[in-house]
Amino acid sequence: MSNAGAAPRIRLAVLVAALGYFVDIYDLLLFNIIRLTSLKSLGVTGDEALKQGLFLLNMQMTGMLLGGIFWGVLADKRGRLSVLFGSILIYSIANVLNGFVTSVPMYAALRLVAGIGLAGELGAGITLVSESMPRDARGYGTMIVATIGILGAVVAALVGDLFSWRTAYFIGGGLGFALLLLRVGVFESGMFEKLKQQGVARGSFLKLFSTWSRARRYLGVIVVGLPVWYVVAILIGLSPEIGRAMGMTVPPAPGRAVMFCYIGLAVGDFASGALSQVLKSRKRALTAFLLLCVLFVGAYFLVAGQSLFTFYAICVCLGFSAGYWAVFITVASEQFGTNLRGTATTTAPNFVRGAVVPMSLLFQALKPLLGVLGSAGAVGVLALSLSFLALRGLDETYGKDLDFQEE
Repeated sequence: MSNAGAAPRIRLAVLVAALGYFVDIYDLLLFNIIRLTSLKSLGVTGDEALKQGLFLLNMQMTGMLLGGIFWGVLADKRGRLSVLFGSILIYSIANVLNGFVTSVPMYAALRLVAGIGLAGELGAGITLVSESMPRDARGYGTMIVATIGILGAVVAALVGDLFSWRTAYFIGGGLGFALLLLRVGVFESGMFEKLKQQGVARGSFLKLFSTWSRARRYLGVIVVGLPVWYVVAILIGLSPEIGRAMGMTVPPAPGRAVMFCYIGLAVGDFASGALSQVLKSRKRALTAFLLLCVLFVGAYFLVAGQSLFTFYAICVCLGFSAGYWAVFITVASEQFGTNLRGTATTTAPNFVRGAVVPMSLLFQALKPLLGVLGSAGAVGVLALSLSFLALRGLDETYGKDLDFQEE
């Protein structure tokens, strides 16, 4: 197919992947925004609201861990498109049902199912885009996907403010069903179709650990992404509790904190993706943004509590510094061969998200000893330190030819 003929297919693939990530982020952040409101309507208030909120968040993230493995293997066995259709269908149904919950156990079960559904969106979309675009322009494609997708959080914040929490879930389900229709015109990856004809073994999660080199690459990618969800889930997701611990008389509104953080994330994803293309280096772009993350996490604890304006301004800066998700997911897709690329690219971001579970458990375990601020800070020091160590061991992948297989 000529370059002119391929261009519309590439643009559609980028658009579909971007809107899929938009819906993904909308749902993930919607819960943080309406957590207190929805639990209060179910009769859960006070300290119990924090406990049950973390439980529901952990159920959602556990679903993404399980779904990431399922959809990742399916992406390599059956194709990228099968995941794009199946995952959004399950998510849409689960999200509509979320609007009808009447108890915490029912809420937890549906957050688990919604998490499973959402788990395939980003990885399958990025894999399809990475395999469809020219090698020297891949960073721009994934940059567009991440930047548009991140704006789903801004929409979630607005919807959470304007509508009841039940209606907000119905809107999310409706967005998913609309996206399902748009995907009818998308074509499968040419690299995957070529691989299918060769009869090569595809889609094995355990094969990611069958050699030390492969395991090192895979675990390194995951650890590099930890600070992103430390910022989102701990510093932003628990901003009302952290704000009160800072002595703020009027604590930050969770919806506003999420919105401002994700405005920063959208700009950061655009900037980090562009920087990796300009520098012709994924690793140097990641290093720059991790250093910024250290700077603004420090500012969060030192000055954010001075006023609501300062807190929200720091949220924007935190979001920008953690906005290297576009480069992170590009690196995940570029590290592995076509027969394991879908598995790796789909599971890696979900394991990063799933790492919210141990991070939140560590936060809760340290809270009696260090308090809210001390425990949140300790978790951050650990996540950032590990990410710098992991980045040192990753291979540079800018411009890498992706038409290869893992032995």
